[in-house]
Amino acid sequence: MARFLYKIFKKIGLTANGKFIDEATEVVLDFPYKDTVLKAGMTKEDLAKDDLRPDEPFLNEVIAKEEIDVLLDKKLLVNAKKYDVEGEHYISGITEEDNLILKGNNLLALHSLKERYAGKVKLIYIDPPYNTGGDSFVYNDKFNHSTWLTFIYNRLLIGYELLKQDGVVFISLDDKEAHYCKVLVDEIFGRENFIADIAHKSRASVSNDKIISSSNNHILMYAKNERIVFQNKHDYGIENDLSGFKLEDEIDKYKLVPVDGPGGAKKGNPHYEFLGIKGYWGFSEKKMQNLFEQGKIVKKEKTLAQKYYLQDAKKKKKTITTWWDENFLTSSATSELTKLFGEKIFNNPKNENLIKRIIEFSSEEGDLVLDFFMGSATTQAVAMKMNRRFIGIEQMDYINTVSVPRLQKVIEGEQGGISKEVDWQGGGSFIYAELMEKNTGFLIEIIEADTMQELQAIFERMSQSPDIDFRVDLEEVKVTLWEHSLEEQKKTLIKILDKNQLYFNYSEIDDAHVRELVSDSDYAFNQSFYKEVNQDG
Repeated sequence: MARFLYKIFKKIGLTANGKFIDEATEVVLDFPYKDTVLKAGMTKEDLAKDDLRPDEPFLNEVIAKEEIDVLLDKKLLVNAKKYDVEGEHYISGITEEDNLILKGNNLLALHSLKERYAGKVKLIYIDPPYNTGGDSFVYNDKFNHSTWLTFIYNRLLIGYELLKQDGVVFISLDDKEAHYCKVLVDEIFGRENFIADIAHKSRASVSNDKIISSSNNHILMYAKNERIVFQNKHDYGIENDLSGFKLEDEIDKYKLVPVDGPGGAKKGNPHYEFLGIKGYWGFSEKKMQNLFEQGKIVKKEKTLAQKYYLQDAKKKKKTITTWWDENFLTSSATSELTKLFGEKIFNNPKNENLIKRIIEFSSEEGDLVLDFFMGSATTQAVAMKMNRRFIGIEQMDYINTVSVPRLQKVIEGEQGGISKEVDWQGGGSFIYAELMEKNTGFLIEIIEADTMQELQAIFERMSQSPDIDFRVDLEEVKVTLWEHSLEEQKKTLIKILDKNQLYFNYSEIDDAHVRELVSDSDYAFNQSFYKEVNQDG
């Protein structure tokens, strides 16, 4: 097989400006960027079916800057429609207030978002494939270690550009990659911008097949600029416990809280006598007197207490710790989603309470939340219920059988998850669009082909298109391809396909053969999506 693949490529060697160095007058060492875009066998089902090198998910095999630029250029968006309380409607434009869902490879989708949304995202939450090698995740999570880290690195690098200066990112991981990933994210965000490694209880049962049964996952939290976040730390926190406000006066309901100064002189608390009681207090004598005159200091046996009003508690946020053991279990989320759809349709969705905690802690109403491993759309469902704007990206086909239908149910007012807690009554909207497939179609066809005749038909169409790698000797392929097994034929066709062009670029929108494939409404939508960026920026 190796000899055959060598023969079909016309020449191997270093190039400069598209020419081999023995044919050129100058030599340039190009930037060796090697991206990891999931190839055709994205799911474990595909990989098990065809065994198309699941350990090698690289797509752009030519590391030349011009071809990388083509790969990462803005993509054409098609099938654009809006979902709201009135149903589904095809649209021709988008505004800054619209929520957005994109179907397609998340790295390429992120690059398409970069100009429009750079510096506008307040919160990124992602739950990437854990690289367990197990069967619980629908993505191919059998990457080798270095490949997985590169896969994450390339996406977080773009995510960093999308964040506001006071923005933060949360990354859900397990023990297998969490600590390695932290070193990686240190490189992107800077060690000084690491906030916390949060441990959240994700499992209640005990596993007897391990030395120690793991009951928690990690959530790494980073700020784009820790100093800015620290200065605005009053904006970060969760709602205070509003129970216990059982007393009431003419101002509001209140509860009594101690005003003594714990630690006494060691903590620098002032010592004086007030209302006949000597002690170390949490306020200066002058402030204590002012609060007393306002009726907010109460003598209580041998100590003093302050009236803490409900209206003040509602304005403040509670500081949280790195141990989250509330109702965040994955099993609860699975039950909720199964109940919503009437059957089990998704493995290990994230708990809505967990996402609520993150969104509540790090954003305000109207802020933009991004999740580019959207999965079953938990992040987007919670964001909608909490009046945040959102962007979601998902490349798997269940986006149309699970993710979008779930958000439709949220719009209709479903009462699962956090709905009752936040008094969700329905409403909201989002725009859905797809990256327009190009060579992705050939990849899927090759994977799904069952006979040599099907492959021959696919190859015939491939050979009539510009989608074959320019280095391939097409005549050699035609002569020798069919001498090999079906599996080897598939590997060869995937190998010779130009995988730097999975999707049509926006720059191709006016090409005659592309324009006829794009509806008038989608044409206008693309102009709106990209043109507004140019006008604003």
